[in-house]
Amino acid sequence: MPSIKVTFPGSAGVALAARLDTPDTTPRAYALFAHCFTCSKDSKAPTYIARTLVEQGIALLRFDFTGLGGSEGEFENTDFSSNVADLRAAAEWLRTRYQAPTILIGHSLGGAAVLAAAGDIAAVRAVVTLNAPFAPDHVTHQFAGRVGLIEREGVAEVTLAGRPFRLRREFLADLAGQKQTERIATLRRALLVMHAPGDAVVTIDNAQAIYTAAKHPKSFISLDSADHLLTRADDARYAAQVLAAWVSRYLPAAPASTVPPGTVRVSERRLGRFTTQISTAGHTIYADEPASVGGDDTGLTPYQLLQAALGACTVMTLRLYAEHKQLPLGRASVDIEHDKIHAADCADCETRDGRIDLIRRRLTLEGDLSAAQRAKLLEIADKCPVHRTLQGEVKVVTELT
Repeated sequence: MPSIKVTFPGSAGVALAARLDTPDTTPRAYALFAHCFTCSKDSKAPTYIARTLVEQGIALLRFDFTGLGGSEGEFENTDFSSNVADLRAAAEWLRTRYQAPTILIGHSLGGAAVLAAAGDIAAVRAVVTLNAPFAPDHVTHQFAGRVGLIEREGVAEVTLAGRPFRLRREFLADLAGQKQTERIATLRRALLVMHAPGDAVVTIDNAQAIYTAAKHPKSFISLDSADHLLTRADDARYAAQVLAAWVSRYLPAAPASTVPPGTVRVSERRLGRFTTQISTAGHTIYADEPASVGGDDTGLTPYQLLQAALGACTVMTLRLYAEHKQLPLGRASVDIEHDKIHAADCADCETRDGRIDLIRRRLTLEGDLSAAQRAKLLEIADKCPVHRTLQGEVKVVTELT
């Protein structure tokens, strides 16, 4: 299955809830995602990153740290070191069940965690941080007013992202004892630092400190107007697309397609309700439905793909005719609209009852063309092969394999 729920034993021996997102073909590589402090594997950032990496042939394991999301255990008994240990446990589970992860991705405090864990996971070749703090104890800014109480009482309740959590004195001591500068300086992996300049939770100077401490190869990408949690879909998608392009440099080439020549393979991705992968021997695109009907709007709708096929065929046919007749056609473009109309409203249609499909083409022909040449090109548009297929007799045979 492209996306499956799994569990594996964490550092404390309790079951950690995870999701493994995989491409249809053999993955080029496996990646491991560490979510932000008190977030979960199903937050927007890991979800969009999973979809985009899978499109690039990369599998992603995202999991909930101990005591968070669907994972077992008590959050009160965890600390930064136990999160790093959970990451190592996740990497080991991947190594024994599938393949060791070559990419680590961490969001916010999860970014600090992957920087800490990378040196202990031999297979890792690239590390990516998203709005990550330079020092793990930066997280105490979120509950600065309760630090004194935690120190005095040994344990106290704090409110994070609108939810109550109990934190221990040992949690604070563990954060303060991390040697993050040394870890970053001796990372010896390619590093991509992604950060929003206006991040009000983890300020941009943290990204500068990480980048300065790291050795090459290293890169920095600004997330512009994104917020700390990447809550806007466009921001999360942008981060995922840039990330996917960057990590490709450190991975082997994508495997050859298994789709036979002349065949179009369409399959569910299971990363969204309607997200669909469309593959040929040499190309891959995606289809979806808009959010208004329950989709994620990650690709063209089926009817838009139909319109696109007619439009592409029309423009190609016009170009072939113009070249053959040496017409001064600069550029051809076409707008395609699809609608349903009452058959009774169509004067030249054979169908008289119910509703029929109406596809309207609007051609734009650039160039020093005469009126006669434009009229001829308009006539030729109706001769494109897809147009003829749509208007001819079509038989569709469906079989089980």
